[in-house]
Amino acid sequence: MARKAMIVAALAAATLIAAGGTQAITFGQLDTTNRFPQVGGLVAEFDGEKFLICSGTLIEPDVFLTASHCTVGLDEVWVTFDPSFDDYSPLLPGTAHTNPLFASGGQSNTFDIAVVVLDDPVAGVTPARLPSANFLDSIRLKDQRFTPVGYGTVRESKRKGPQTLFFDAQRRFADQGFRSLTKSWLNLSMNPSTGSGGTCFGDSGGPHFLGNSNLVVSITVTGDRFCRATDITYRTDTPSARDFLDDFVDLP
Repeated sequence: MARKAMIVAALAAATLIAAGGTQAITFGQLDTTNRFPQVGGLVAEFDGEKFLICSGTLIEPDVFLTASHCTVGLDEVWVTFDPSFDDYSPLLPGTAHTNPLFASGGQSNTFDIAVVVLDDPVAGVTPARLPSANFLDSIRLKDQRFTPVGYGTVRESKRKGPQTLFFDAQRRFADQGFRSLTKSWLNLSMNPSTGSGGTCFGDSGGPHFLGNSNLVVSITVTGDRFCRATDITYRTDTPSARDFLDDFVDLP
């Protein structure tokens, strides 16, 4: 497993360079009580071996929400809802659907949202909810806290260098505060000095829940390179996100 974890971490880092950012939980805690059973890991096969490459959320019994930079170039993928991924984790097969507009809108809108349609519905897991149209424009964001969840590279030290990061493929969550809102992006604080955690390599596609709810208001896309300051997340309540999701789920 040590060798495999190193390979997965290297793949995540490669995705970061190629896609401009892929994000694991920093200054968070392990989901030891299975508090987030609807959050899973996206698994792909390379050279005959399966690796956990990103995170995501079950939003319908057979639809898994993630990021397009995780699925681009992939067709057959798998999803695991095991809180700790290893060689024995159950894998659910599915088909990846990358947003056709991915990377076409410049930095203002990367259309970085995707889904995996699973071959069979997931039993025993209540899917997360999606927000109504323009939901984030209608609430006082400075008063809110957000909960990112995912698998991947972990930071538990305030030192900035990459040597402080490690990967163990376990589901974690954190608490974070608001920074700013744009037409496509919800920018969140992940600065531990202000009491916030956040995401890092391997959390891409994973959810940012509003507070303690199961409402996925955005998904992890990118942030600063040392996973220390800013979480840049793609909103799920915008017309562009909803236009894509409408082909796969019943929207509120």
